[in-house]
Amino acid sequence: MPRKEQGWITFQTSEEERKLLEEFCQQSQRTKTEILRELVRGLNKQHTAPTSSPSIQVEKKDVSTPELETTSPKKPLKVSSRNILKGIVKRVVTGSVNSEVTIEVVHRVELTSIITRMSAEELQLSEGTEAYAVIKSNDIVIARE
Repeated sequence: MPRKEQGWITFQTSEEERKLLEEFCQQSQRTKTEILRELVRGLNKQHTAPTSSPSIQVEKKDVSTPELETTSPKKPLKVSSRNILKGIVKRVVTGSVNSEVTIEVVHRVELTSIITRMSAEELQLSEGTEAYAVIKSNDIVIARE
């Protein structure tokens, strides 16, 4: 069955656009398909089509959780987890593969998570920096503004 009949869409992008999408996917740990589906679904939420700019703007939901941003402050990372605790990094123990990150979320309450060394470096986690503990089920994910 041809891709067109299976619901596939193929389009061309510039090298810059492709790199931007790939970087965003890596930072948000989502696939290109997930990101593009989210953008397309966001089109239903728009009441008026953009007139001067071809960029897609997705409507923000009124949620009481903080917006976690990627490297670009104009593109907030949306997280499905509702347990997001802001804190201060107290300790980062770096290993060859993983790093153990401890965040103090309130006075004398600390949460520790083991994340990849690469993630800790990309988030620029160090003692005294602000970060978020994003709790989903029994995992604690570390994020930063």
